[in-house]
Amino acid sequence: MTDITPAETAPKPRRRGMLVVAALVLAVGAGGGAMGFLGVVSPSRLLAPKPADVSLPQVGFADVPRIVVPISGRDRQLALSIKLEVAPEELARVELLMPRLSDSFTGFLSDIDAAAIERRGVLEIIRAELAARADMILGAAVVKNVLITEFAVQ
Repeated sequence: MTDITPAETAPKPRRRGMLVVAALVLAVGAGGGAMGFLGVVSPSRLLAPKPADVSLPQVGFADVPRIVVPISGRDRQLALSIKLEVAPEELARVELLMPRLSDSFTGFLSDIDAAAIERRGVLEIIRAELAARADMILGAAVVKNVLITEFAVQ
């Protein structure tokens, strides 16, 4: 009897195919990592929920006429421009009472000592005092913020 021995077969194409797939996965992963590192793509931004449409808060700004007062004891002047942040429905009321606000603000600013203007933190003190005076005239919580847009010693 003759023995039949199976002939040796060539390497299976399955092993070669797995090697190609593994190289392809490695290349895609490296490319994605490089894009994330360089900031082209952010994985956290891709996975994050989309922000809801956020509307801007309703706010109005009332311009206080520019105030220029002499600084006591010197021949210099303090010039101040102010905006008051208020709700839009209160804007007409603030404009109506603007002469009272200007008078109150001017009275306070004209009483500031010359040495106090040179001190550190005077802007915050002036802002707080102007807000308190606006609250007295308009009522509490009408003015949300006092914005000083110009503060100059001339």
